[in-house]
Amino acid sequence: MKLYNTMTRKKEEFVPLEEGKVKMYVCGPTVYNFIHIGNARPMIVFDTVRRYFEYKGYEVKFVSNFTDVDDKIIKKALEEGVTADEIAGRYIEECKKDMESLNVKPATANPMATQEIGGMIQMIGELIEKGHAYEKNGTVYFRTRSFKDYGKLSHKNLDDLKSGGRELLVSGQDEKEDPLDFVLWKPKKDGEPYWDAPWSKGRPGWHIECSEMSRKYLGEQIDIHAGGEDLIFPHHENEIAQSEACNGKEFAHYWMHNGFLNIDNKKMSKSLGNFRTVREIGEQYDLQVFRFFMLSAHYRSPLNFSAELMEAAKNSFGRITNAVDHLKHLIDTTKTETMTEAEIEQEKKSEEFVADFEKAMEDDFNTADAITAIFELVKFANTTADGESSKVYTKALLDRIVSLCDILGLIVEKKEEMLDADIEALIEERTQARKEKNFKRADEIRDELLEKGIVLKDTREGVQWKRV
Repeated sequence: MKLYNTMTRKKEEFVPLEEGKVKMYVCGPTVYNFIHIGNARPMIVFDTVRRYFEYKGYEVKFVSNFTDVDDKIIKKALEEGVTADEIAGRYIEECKKDMESLNVKPATANPMATQEIGGMIQMIGELIEKGHAYEKNGTVYFRTRSFKDYGKLSHKNLDDLKSGGRELLVSGQDEKEDPLDFVLWKPKKDGEPYWDAPWSKGRPGWHIECSEMSRKYLGEQIDIHAGGEDLIFPHHENEIAQSEACNGKEFAHYWMHNGFLNIDNKKMSKSLGNFRTVREIGEQYDLQVFRFFMLSAHYRSPLNFSAELMEAAKNSFGRITNAVDHLKHLIDTTKTETMTEAEIEQEKKSEEFVADFEKAMEDDFNTADAITAIFELVKFANTTADGESSKVYTKALLDRIVSLCDILGLIVEKKEEMLDADIEALIEERTQARKEKNFKRADEIRDELLEKGIVLKDTREGVQWKRV
């Protein structure tokens, strides 16, 4: 299995630190509002990576944090006249609802920054003791030049950063030994939440959160650290500096980053009016369609979101769900149980699509090509399974499609729905009318059912229906 390592900028064979196990940390959202669709991309992508590792038999420890103390959370709390804890708690719960709707598996641990302050204070203390950090007027800074490998992830040179402009620097630079030093702890301001620390009453800087939580829940070394490519610098670069300076060993063996998500070929922002939350998309589309859309491109590629592309994804995903529905109908109606010799050969041939799927996933988790393999399997099922097929053969095809989709976190089996008694009666009445050649009445019932959101399809195996 090969994955692209941002650190080395090349695909590398995955070799776990511990045989049969994967330790994976993914940076989570800052919870001050409903998650937007940009937040959703790493959630979906790295959930899929986790699922594939588990499919291959690995035991995966998957940790993703919630940043629940932040300037944006404090600002939102002041606007609403409530506490920062109330804002964070509210949107953590809403985030979990959206993740469930996206079929993102719960993490092994979802640590929250406010519950890990003690560990952060300890880690900052260790960095000070080792000469990698220092305190000035209650603020603690990381001494960036003390870590000789700074810039190895983003491939940035320290001297270039220094001349690169103030946007790369952190506030309070006049007190720093070096303009490139960054904050580990900052004193409180009026109205802000704070904690007691040896240096001041205050709160941690953003970067130290993930270093401490990764160490606590996964250990000093991990297999994979992941997140959006916007986090490469400075967040992940600073995490490496903190963690490796403190622990004295390599932090993460592999670094994975997903590409940006644009809206109608423009960067998503509130000022442009193209900011979209997962909750809003869920009001327009089945979020399984949205997950399918997210996986239809390679995770490292930039992805453009638009209404037209979502409609195309809806139609494409429908091809899979319709095939699944059809196979289930054949299983329910067929009278033949065991496979014929021809079906045994066809069932073996269907294994080729599984091999194609795995080949795609093992080449840096190429979900776009993996989906292509699923479509080829769907086409094969549509052309080889019919009303004469055996139950065993048809079920083998169904299970194969469903299992591959499940690896991608795609739910393609619809929940069984019960028709209301009056609709059931109408379908029976229509069937009887057709037997009596009363096609006028049969057509009237079809139209009436359509008004109720029920579409009928007459097949050789009987009447099929679905809601619209």
